[in-house]
Amino acid sequence: MIRTAVAWVLAFSSACAMAQMTPVGLWKTIDDDGKTEKSLVRISEAGGVLTGSIEKIFDPAKQDHKCDKCTDDRKDKPLLGLNIIRNVRQDADDKTIWTGGEILDPANGKTYKTRLKPVDGGKTMEMRGYIGFLYRTQVWQRVE
Repeated sequence: MIRTAVAWVLAFSSACAMAQMTPVGLWKTIDDDGKTEKSLVRISEAGGVLTGSIEKIFDPAKQDHKCDKCTDDRKDKPLLGLNIIRNVRQDADDKTIWTGGEILDPANGKTYKTRLKPVDGGKTMEMRGYIGFLYRTQVWQRVE
């Protein structure tokens, strides 16, 4: 009986830890300077595909902004609720990263290939946007 209870607790703890090692959840985005909090982005999963949308913008002056520099179906859509992460899937070879999709930078309207990698036990995530071998990485903080 005790062995079964201990096994169940260990299995449950492992499952909780693994759940945090996924990009799914609410993230505080931090600008490239590593200090400026910009927004909250909710990443969700459906059928093995991740998407992410802006839930909150911290700068009150940008609350009503639209993606006027976007060139696709997001053109002139409000930033709040805007889908900025699309078509990301768990890497087949490295289960610690999610790749294959894109991320939109609403400030310039450009889309970049992306790689998401939860680190520090899932408390933070390296969000990398890149074109070819050129890239930039932001570290986002998990909110929930």
